[in-house]
Amino acid sequence: MILTNLESVPGRVIVEHYGLVQGSTIRAKHIGRDIAAGIKNIFGGELRGYTELLNESREQSIQRMVQQAHSLGANAIINVRFSTSSITAGASELFVYGTAVSVQ
Repeated sequence: MILTNLESVPGRVIVEHYGLVQGSTIRAKHIGRDIAAGIKNIFGGELRGYTELLNESREQSIQRMVQQAHSLGANAIINVRFSTSSITAGASELFVYGTAVSVQ
């Protein structure tokens, strides 16, 4: 599956348009990660626990979007965008969306 944030796939022609596809996941903070993040906030540095959490969330959301596009017969997703939103205190949604197409 080709994924791009462009409006087309360079060197390819869009032959079919399937419409909007999306994927999302909602994740809550983990107490162990919160403790480590609190310590890092004192001394500074990357909050690796949260970085891993966001990477896992992005990957899962992308997989769900790709599965939806694949079920429609698409071989590419164009205009891919990410969005986040707070659901409750300590829980957020990571949402990815794009346009499923078939390219040659």
